[in-house]
Amino acid sequence: MIKKSYEEIISTLTKKFKEAGLDTEKAKSIAEILTEGELLGHTTHGLALVQAYLDELAGGTMEKTGSYEVLNKTIVAEAWDGRYLPGTWLTEKAIEKATEMAKEYGTGTITIQKSHHIACLAAFLEKTTRENLTVIVACSDPKNKAVAPFGGTIPMYSPNPLAIGIPTESEPILIDVSMSTTANGVVNRAAKNNVKLGGPWLLDKTGNATDDPQAIFDNPPATVLPLGGMDLGYKGFALGIMIEALTGALGGHGRVSDPSRWGASVFVQVIDSSKFGGEHYFLSEMQHFVENAKNNTPLNPQNPVRLPGENGLKKKQLMLKEGIIIPENLLVFFE
Repeated sequence: MIKKSYEEIISTLTKKFKEAGLDTEKAKSIAEILTEGELLGHTTHGLALVQAYLDELAGGTMEKTGSYEVLNKTIVAEAWDGRYLPGTWLTEKAIEKATEMAKEYGTGTITIQKSHHIACLAAFLEKTTRENLTVIVACSDPKNKAVAPFGGTIPMYSPNPLAIGIPTESEPILIDVSMSTTANGVVNRAAKNNVKLGGPWLLDKTGNATDDPQAIFDNPPATVLPLGGMDLGYKGFALGIMIEALTGALGGHGRVSDPSRWGASVFVQVIDSSKFGGEHYFLSEMQHFVENAKNNTPLNPQNPVRLPGENGLKKKQLMLKEGIIIPENLLVFFE
């Protein structure tokens, strides 16, 4: 096991992505967002994606040069064509622009069509919440079909994650959840390591729920169940539809466009509470909620209630202090 400092990882990965053809800004964006995902504990969407991104650059399916195109705009909303440029960079740029709008007008919303993959959504949240702003990031992959509609058996849409960063008077709440029982990366990792999933999260070809990730390779393949599983999956299906509407449909590029490239349709929104009921009230209200949740009598005294993102932020601080473990497939980069 090898550990490296945050600064060394960012420097090494930025250099690697520059060697792959990206300018410094885009290369550093990928390095920082993938590392942030790793720090927060989202390891399937952290440093594990480095080689996949390098392969996409080498194959020409992630574009290297140029910028996004603004397709439509108002004072509080814009629609962008990302031209399959690095999704981390596009999403960071969208948050920056939406933040400018929100500080002036209360909200700012950006959609991005034809973005490349945007990695871990939670990795985009903390910076903006530290400015006492609420940030929402959602995405779908209009090429990917992994989840069947509730009651169906044929994969139709992607896991469709939604992330929300909410400021409080103390630590921010960082929510990052898929509208399916699990993410594709989790299934693929479990299959590769020949271990079971954490629950019956897949629907196999016989119509039964299973925890066997190998079922994804059956013919026909298993599908990822909507959030809520066999009992309450209609709720996850409904939320999945919401993400489809906010991303592909609102952005002007979704499944009806029949894309041939791995990528993302992205929705970004930033909200400034000072333009609504007031920043002081917002922060005190959310802090009140946090304190009541954490003081709630736990089912197990050894496991008190924790807020979304709480463990991730603790992991981040520990790794920033003690070093970040380098995955085996990346050790060659740090020799």
